[in-house]
Amino acid sequence: MELNRRHFLGAIATSTAGLAAPGAFAAVRSSNRPALLSRAMAALDAQGSKIRHRDLVGLVDFSASSGSPRFQIVSISNGRVLTNRLVAHGRGSDPSNTGWVQKFSNRPGSNASSPGSYMIGETYYGKHGRSRRLHGLDPENNMAHSRAIVIHGANYVSSEMASSSGRVGRSLGCFTVSQRDISGVLAQLGPGSLLFAAR
Repeated sequence: MELNRRHFLGAIATSTAGLAAPGAFAAVRSSNRPALLSRAMAALDAQGSKIRHRDLVGLVDFSASSGSPRFQIVSISNGRVLTNRLVAHGRGSDPSNTGWVQKFSNRPGSNASSPGSYMIGETYYGKHGRSRRLHGLDPENNMAHSRAIVIHGANYVSSEMASSSGRVGRSLGCFTVSQRDISGVLAQLGPGSLLFAAR
């Protein structure tokens, strides 16, 4: 009799845990979603057919230090972060070289980073090797193409520099990743994808 009672109570506990689990897992999934993802999703809606590829999105969180990985590539279907890499900001956004974005600018010659939605454009080979052009889609970054703001790799972005200095080098406004990471970034974020940057 006691054995049957234990089995009965155990079954109730298991059933209750099963009922609670979906909510718990949903909370974990929600808490693991990148902070900028909801804003990027709104940007996807706002840009409509301009963004052809909607399976992955690039997020750059300029509220974080350049010494921290802050360039996330995220799956739209489940909000999962696939990769998180170091990325430089413009020297015009951080004149004192603190590792933190102080300001943004869309002005030619400012050497600053700009926030907002970007459509990733065509691949080209420049002085930094294989790179990809960016087309700014918002008033805050609509000069990106004429300013030659692109995604490229450079040796002034590295995990070794981030560890030793707490920051990486600064770009002229480009989204610069390490030479080690550039191939992976370009493989995941092809032409017609969205890159969304904000602070």
